[in-house]
Amino acid sequence: MPAPSEETPLEPLWLHRHADVMAAALDPDTFSSAVSTHLNVPNGMDGAEHTRYRAVVDKYMTRERTAAIEPICQAVAEDLVADIPSGVPVDVVGGLGRRYAVRAQSQWLGWPAELEDPLLQWMEDNHGATRSGELAETTQIARRFDAIITNLINSRRMARVGGRSTPVDPTDELAHDFVGNAPLLLTEIVSILRNWTAGDLGTISRCVGSIVNHLAQNPELQQDLRSRLLNPAGTDTAFLDAAIDEMLRIENPFLSNRRKTTQARELGGHSIEAGRRVYLDWVEANRDPAVFGDPDAYRPTQNAASNLVYGIGKHVCPGRGLSTMELRVATVELLNQTTAIMPAPVLENVRETAPLGGFGSVHVILTKKEFPAVHPSTEG
Repeated sequence: MPAPSEETPLEPLWLHRHADVMAAALDPDTFSSAVSTHLNVPNGMDGAEHTRYRAVVDKYMTRERTAAIEPICQAVAEDLVADIPSGVPVDVVGGLGRRYAVRAQSQWLGWPAELEDPLLQWMEDNHGATRSGELAETTQIARRFDAIITNLINSRRMARVGGRSTPVDPTDELAHDFVGNAPLLLTEIVSILRNWTAGDLGTISRCVGSIVNHLAQNPELQQDLRSRLLNPAGTDTAFLDAAIDEMLRIENPFLSNRRKTTQARELGGHSIEAGRRVYLDWVEANRDPAVFGDPDAYRPTQNAASNLVYGIGKHVCPGRGLSTMELRVATVELLNQTTAIMPAPVLENVRETAPLGGFGSVHVILTKKEFPAVHPSTEG
């Protein structure tokens, strides 16, 4: 069947069922990720090109590197949770999630502290532009972020010219990295860092909202997780990671991904033409009763193998391990510093609107533990 002409574009097709979303995600030859006119490394690439650039990204996301970053995230989470007042309503998306996402990632990437407030403002402006759907507005916001990254990369490259030879952080390392035998282009570096930061800053904060909302609605789960943190044998991080993934499956902040068919395909009762835009609906797939039964039932162990929170196949999220660690650290710190997390009365949580997912705000009241006061030394 010939591809549709540009004069008569076909309506996008949404795939909702778990089986159909899985089938499309696992067939990258037919369901191409090269859907944007903008460079998107490696998310918007296919085939051998994707493999080459994905190898560059993956080496920054290894288990060893993620473990090395964990103390940084823990220190950030500890300070931010300690600053949340006890007994009064707080929005954990705006009051914790966004600042945690920016500060943790900035410290990991070696970005200066003075960028924190501009990045927080950029996040707010970017969310507004995304909600508006106005191309001119989203383009302008994207250029602002690209300018921030370009300045950082140029300063790192100038430092090497000035005599420094060894990388001091991932930003510096990436600024001088290679794909195969060719140095990464500035546009490619900017695209990679955009995915690491612009993509993750908003989603991490909304993930915090989903997790804390679930905990606030389920005090017995809070107590179970707190008891596991006190286990003399050590914290069961694998169980905590599965618990976080399951809370995100129930309230998934990742809505969808785009694909475009390279050839005609029959899938799930659909005859899909070549050149058809297809959306993979992660939210509905992760709540498919045919796979999960009651989609609101919390079953981390039983549902783990079918959970599509981070996608599946060649384009599975390369930062899954890093994101899960960041969310686990924040969750553990919240549980460690509190005896209860309760929904705030009267104040209603606000859900994001497409194309954003999850919550824009989650209002809770924390009952903080009483810690002994620590007094600074007055000795000279």
